Amino acid sequence: VPQAHVCTAAKFAAAFKGLPNTVRAYEGALRDEIAPLFAQYDQLVFFVSLGAVVRLIAPVLKSKDEDPGITVVDDAGQFVIPVLSGHVGGANEWSERIAALIGATPVLTTASDVGKTIPVDILGRHLGWRVEAPKINITRVSAHVVNGEPIAVVQEAGSPNWWNRPTPLPANIT
Repeated sequence: VPQAHVCTAAKFAAAFKGLPNTVRAYEGALRDEIAPLFAQYDQLVFFVSLGAVVRLIAPVLKSKDEDPGITVVDDAGQFVIPVLSGHVGGANEWSERIAALIGATPVLTTASDVGKTIPVDILGRHLGWRVEAPKINITRVSAHVVNGEPIAVVQEAGSPNWWNRPTPLPANIT
């Protein structure tokens, strides 16, 4: 990922020598780097245990609309787990991308991904659409979608090619 910046403990910085990536080597504890990383980046990928990441990010969490996407890759490089801001923050998408690059398995646990249905909170984002409904409405519609309740999508303008999943549109959505 040539556009990615690498943040590493100074003792590991030599391992990244020769890469085209910007490398930020830090002294001290990783926990001291978290707040600045949250402020500077929209995606953070940790090659650290999931439990450690949860403890590191907990003090700086705000909301799914503000927090960066957080992804964890296990020590063996077998699994890539979106931890935070899966849809809105893009962690699910990055997890799939990273998994493809390293030959790992993405572990997506969001209901819409597991059910291969619509992630309502980012519906049409790839087409430039933006959500204007109150958050409570998005939550309610999302629940109906993942629970298989009937949903109608009414589109009066824009591209009709909004369904971009490899599976057919779920039967409960017309």
